[in-house]
Amino acid sequence: MKSIVILGATVALLGLITFAVPAYNTEVTRDVVRFGDMKVQAKTEETHVVPSILSEGAIALGVLLIGAGIAMSRRVD
Repeated sequence: MKSIVILGATVALLGLITFAVPAYNTEVTRDVVRFGDMKVQAKTEETHVVPSILSEGAIALGVLLIGAGIAMSRRVD
């Protein structure tokens, strides 16, 4: 049951992180033109946004998993 608590804490922590920092950027380098050995490349930056409902759901799921792990460990002992 300890693994359920650890999993719940991890999910809740990821939810808190994505709630605090909902957007992140990635940079992609693509070939625009190829002419023989010569290449022209362009770097583009893309912004990705994590919806707040997803972050809140992860936090709630993590808390539920922690509670279930604690409840299951109390019944076994």
